Amino acid sequence: MKYPRLLSSGANNRVVVLSEKEVAKLFIGDTRSDIGSEAEKMKFANTVNGLVAKFIRLDYDEAMQAEMLVMERIYPIDFRAHEVEKRELWWEVFEHELAELHKAGFIHRDIKRPSNLTGLAFDNILLTNEGLRLIDVGISALQSQVGDQLFGKYLEVELKEMAEFREYFLNR
Repeated sequence: MKYPRLLSSGANNRVVVLSEKEVAKLFIGDTRSDIGSEAEKMKFANTVNGLVAKFIRLDYDEAMQAEMLVMERIYPIDFRAHEVEKRELWWEVFEHELAELHKAGFIHRDIKRPSNLTGLAFDNILLTNEGLRLIDVGISALQSQVGDQLFGKYLEVELKEMAEFREYFLNR
């Protein structure tokens, strides 16, 4: 199916533009992901800080026969156009905000894409005029749902991915 105003395509879902301020992640048929769970994780992260894209609402589009997770539209900019000193400041804020999310019991789990998925390694981290932002909380986890042991394992992986992202972001 061709989607009007398609913005991006992920492993399971498509994202379409609704307006200058909103996009929708489409859930069509059996996407292997749960729209309600993703919305709850996004809302939880939004209560901690502004690192994760803002949740707006859940909706349904009759024409596309799609459930929609509506969120803020983020306009990324290319970090390579900015001096390393600026990137270091953005990195410090990003690291701090991600640590706040971890402390609150939220883990993104998709800082670095698996190598078998198409796209760039760090597709879910976008630089904006306001700094670095995270998108796509589809496989994120809440400590209250997965328990301390799993959360700890996820955190260990995420911290390694953060170190890789730091090198990529500051040295590219």
